[in-house]
Amino acid sequence: MTAIALTIAGSDPSGGAGIQADLKTFAAHGVFGASAITALTVQNTRGVFGVHAVPPGFVREQAEAVLDDLDVRAVKVGMLHDVPTIEAVAAVLRARSDLSVVVDPVMVAASGDALLEPSAVSALREALLPLADVVTPNAHELGILTGAGRIEDVDALESESTAALALGPGAVFAKGGRLAGSGPTSVDVLATREGAARLEAARVPIERAHGTGCTLSSAIAARLALGAALEPAVRDAKAYVTAALLRAAEAPIGSGARPLHHEPVGIA
Repeated sequence: MTAIALTIAGSDPSGGAGIQADLKTFAAHGVFGASAITALTVQNTRGVFGVHAVPPGFVREQAEAVLDDLDVRAVKVGMLHDVPTIEAVAAVLRARSDLSVVVDPVMVAASGDALLEPSAVSALREALLPLADVVTPNAHELGILTGAGRIEDVDALESESTAALALGPGAVFAKGGRLAGSGPTSVDVLATREGAARLEAARVPIERAHGTGCTLSSAIAARLALGAALEPAVRDAKAYVTAALLRAAEAPIGSGARPLHHEPVGIA
């Protein structure tokens, strides 16, 4: 049977992030990808220049049409932009408890441009995170979600990842790749109710990458759709992103942040 995953996220016309990166990642893992678009953006590797939100009811209708017809096993949730959209997506997910749900709490683009309205953070915490099997914030997003503010080092990343479990997700995979002082190693933290584990990889020499968070969360969703358990899905997704970053370092695209190269991978 073909594994199917659904991404609910915004569109990136330059192809490096959002829906486009998600669908490339699903395909690279041998997973059939479906999508519900939450927002249209005007962006490229240099920045985000405009956002046009899709009406929340239409977002819900897109997702429900897919779920009513396709045997979706995993859902990746990305850019939601505002409170009504968060509530619409949460309503869809509450009606389908059989799905594996990966939430990437997209707040700010790699360029620094805001992608989530400040008023929507509380809705994200209260309506969506309790529905997630795993949430995948970077250090900046994690600090906003827990109220800790700026996270300075890996110890704080681990502590706040564990604290974020109180918000209701089954697990938290916090990305620490941009933490200052972490040297040649990129350290992320996977926190579950059984404890926390640090996942390390050699740092790829790219000043700024485009679409890493989207790719990571959709790679986790792809592995879950294929039947993997959470921890191996997270470890495999991290390895996939590292390989995609290495290819991006060797063959840059665009004149700003570098999009990842979503090459096919062998599935064990």
